[in-house]
Amino acid sequence: MNHDDDILQADVFDDERRLSLDELSQLCGAQTTLIIELVEEGVLEPADVRASHWVFSGSCVRRVRTAARLQRDLDVNMPGIALAIELLEELESLRRRVR
Repeated sequence: MNHDDDILQADVFDDERRLSLDELSQLCGAQTTLIIELVEEGVLEPADVRASHWVFSGSCVRRVRTAARLQRDLDVNMPGIALAIELLEELESLRRRVR
């Protein structure tokens, strides 16, 4: 077995990073239609809604990746995705507080 196959890749994005709709789609391996639905459902909010095109903060990457996995792997509908992401983030927040 080649140890190069064992290397994990991680991308870290913070709120300072700005991404276009297409960039966010490519980084997450998600269709732009999914991202648009996430905005319409209130799961994502563009960083600058006044711009002629949407701009997203880097923190949206994690939400889109999670939504894409929920939709692809579990066939969860959009309201279910919104609820699951909210609950996952609340759980993460509670775990941080306990530590």
